[in-house]
Amino acid sequence: MTENLILAERLQRIPAYPFAAISKRVRQLVGQGLDVIQLDIGSPDLPPPPACVDALCESAANPKRHGYGGFSGTPELRQAFASYYSRRFGVPLDPEREVLPLLGSKEGIVNIHLALINPGDIVLVPDPCYTAYQRAPILAGGEPFPVPLDPTKGFLPALDQIPANVIRRARLLWINYPNNPTGAVATLDDYELIVAFCRKNNIMLCSDNPYADVTFDGAHAPSVLEVSGAKDLAVEFNSISKTFNMAGWRIGVCVGNADMIDALLRIKSNIDSGLFNVIQDAACVALTTVSESWIRSRNRVYEERRDVVLSNLDRIGLRAVVPLGGLYVWAAIDTGSDEDYVRGALEEAHVSLSPGSIYGPSGRNYVRISLVVDTARMLEAINRLAQWYRSRN
Repeated sequence: MTENLILAERLQRIPAYPFAAISKRVRQLVGQGLDVIQLDIGSPDLPPPPACVDALCESAANPKRHGYGGFSGTPELRQAFASYYSRRFGVPLDPEREVLPLLGSKEGIVNIHLALINPGDIVLVPDPCYTAYQRAPILAGGEPFPVPLDPTKGFLPALDQIPANVIRRARLLWINYPNNPTGAVATLDDYELIVAFCRKNNIMLCSDNPYADVTFDGAHAPSVLEVSGAKDLAVEFNSISKTFNMAGWRIGVCVGNADMIDALLRIKSNIDSGLFNVIQDAACVALTTVSESWIRSRNRVYEERRDVVLSNLDRIGLRAVVPLGGLYVWAAIDTGSDEDYVRGALEEAHVSLSPGSIYGPSGRNYVRISLVVDTARMLEAINRLAQWYRSRN
């Protein structure tokens, strides 16, 4: 570290982003000539719809599309997201006040804490959960409080286990279904109970819903905004990353409560200068023209990969509840710790997985397996892990 450099206290409270460390070690092994199969990060490997790529190229060829894209996104993109929510969820949205495009939903997830959280405020976060929910409150001076997801009740938040003194200080509750990392899918009845809890206790609600269109076995993933009155206290984050295999394009959205969205915009307009017009144009094509049959066909690919993993878990010392959505298998380890399992898998089998403990205290002794390689490659990863697992037991 540079001599005399003093880090901000907020940064000292946050460890390095876990996937950065995993990626660094993978690069080192690949640099040694080793073939590493990456099943850690949830980056879709399948291509976007061809029409989106065509729209990108056409827009990029237009010299008028290379200026600033606007703090609130283009009117066309806001309307495209509003139309998607109307078509997909039956949720009406005002594209001027209730829709805010983002530089990927992760950016908005972090920035909304800067808009809404004061030092000492508690943010209720699922346990286990996507790591941004844990760390963003700290950046804002708040305190994340883990709410266990009960595996015996569909990985729903155990709201009745939150102490009364914590509820009194709680400002915000996070939910995420289809869930990362567990793959659980919530029902509209589940959302009704969560909204009622927040209304009773004067808590704002943030739903993260990027896997709504990645579901299996006939499961249907609703939006929390389908609950009557939810927009009084809730916003929902979404993106084109998982729905259309466009993770690197960095187009997300926040929809719902107009006052919360206005607060987020006030933060964003002081931090970034908006999205590239060309990518906004391509995102409009994704949101307005891609068919449900394309999504169903893509989901069958993920479902096949999921089933390959599930049918072989006993060979690699793991157990799992069947995930109904998302890109992951959340698997419990028969013996040993998640850190040891992941380290051995990477160093000896050359398969990178995510240790469950990075997702919260209840993730200890779990691993997350991402369904982001083709079936043949997934089988190779399973066979490597099986050989390694047999050799150590």
